Amino acid sequence: MKRVGAHVSIAGGIFNSVLNAAEIGARAFAIFTKNQKQWYAKPIPAEQITKFKKLCAEYKYSADYILPHDSYLINLGHPDKAKLQKSRKAFLEEMQRCEVLNLKMLNFHPGSHLGKISTEECLETISKSVNLALNKTKNVIAVIENTAGQGNNVGYEFEHIARIIQNVEDKNRIGVCLDTCHTFTAGYDLRTEKKYNETIDKFDHIIGLKYLKGMHLNDSKRDIGSKVDRHASLGKGKIGLNCFNYIMNDNRLDNIPLILETPDNNIWADEIKLLYSFILN
Repeated sequence: MKRVGAHVSIAGGIFNSVLNAAEIGARAFAIFTKNQKQWYAKPIPAEQITKFKKLCAEYKYSADYILPHDSYLINLGHPDKAKLQKSRKAFLEEMQRCEVLNLKMLNFHPGSHLGKISTEECLETISKSVNLALNKTKNVIAVIENTAGQGNNVGYEFEHIARIIQNVEDKNRIGVCLDTCHTFTAGYDLRTEKKYNETIDKFDHIIGLKYLKGMHLNDSKRDIGSKVDRHASLGKGKIGLNCFNYIMNDNRLDNIPLILETPDNNIWADEIKLLYSFILN
């Protein structure tokens, strides 16, 4: 079964995310567990945790289909030791917030070398950062999101992600979230059935589909190989609708959260209906 949703707001309390997801007909959803533009946040109030869990049960949202995202400020491959430590501390706190909510995954952008260290050293640093967080938490899977390759970000080549995974000690607690916009602008074609299957097969060969824990479904304002991260509404960008039709009919992508991060949240419900309408059987 396909599990399509969107990255919904937690405004007014984290429990509101469940209601926001249900309102748009989502069968999965993503959230920030705190303000993504701030380093630290107060612990989630106990009453909000209880209400979140209760609503998840009421609306039948399993933790298998909820994909929280960490703060955009975190850089687990930072070349500066003090700033790296700050990122590692914040990442651990994000993992712990997932733990108290009984969530199983935390999606994160791998990091950036900022032009000060090699890509290889940055990837090794990211793996060490993940290992530190996994050693201090239980159950939560660290889910690497592939990047577009903008600036000095790593993670835009499947080989980068495979290298991070290779150096993570607990292979049961590492995964990948594949973003269609990032994949496309990093240079992997998704526009025809042949090219789509070549890209998914390449992912499987280099990383392994067993590590795929979720996807972000976004069209792209920029063209293939541009290495620029600019999301577009489905069918309104350079990728086009065919890719999303292939995804919805690919049984390799069943039972993982498929999360919209398209720019117009007013049409998320329509985009979810559109995606489900593609399913042939």
